[in-house]
Amino acid sequence: MILHQGRPEDTEGRLPREVRTYDFLDSLAIPYLRTDHGRADNMEACNEIDAVLGVLICKNLFLCNRQKTKFYLLMMPGDKKFKTKELSSQIGSARLSFAGEDAMLKYLDIEPGAVSIMGLMNDHDKDVQLLIDEDVLKDEFIGCHPCVCTSSLKIRTADVMEKFLPATGHSYVTVHLIGED
Repeated sequence: MILHQGRPEDTEGRLPREVRTYDFLDSLAIPYLRTDHGRADNMEACNEIDAVLGVLICKNLFLCNRQKTKFYLLMMPGDKKFKTKELSSQIGSARLSFAGEDAMLKYLDIEPGAVSIMGLMNDHDKDVQLLIDEDVLKDEFIGCHPCVCTSSLKIRTADVMEKFLPATGHSYVTVHLIGED
């Protein structure tokens, strides 16, 4: 894996959702580093990418309530364990579960394995509430996918919070996850 500055020179063969991500970041003048790789749809593969990027890729979980009327994108450190009960009590939503592939496509234009904060640029109706574990906000950089699981980005946390999110019209709720047994 090689670390590149910004978007690929040639976008032929790349999915439109990935190219739109680069277009969006470039339109906001947000610098980023990128690496291309094989399918990264598990945390083990992400650990290898972390080493190249020099940043911990966030674990991104797309969740919903039991009625499937509220959707949440949770960003948390990749090395923390997720406990539904711990999060449910903080956001006042009982019975959280993983949202299905159809909902991922509908709201974020993302497929399983590529869930990322970048998908919020596709949530024009603001149906998804962003939840961020406080430890993610402590890091200088965020590692994430550009809406596909075959590339990864390293972006300054401040740029994501101060430029990207306002441009998408999304706010976030900070949560405190212990993630221990």
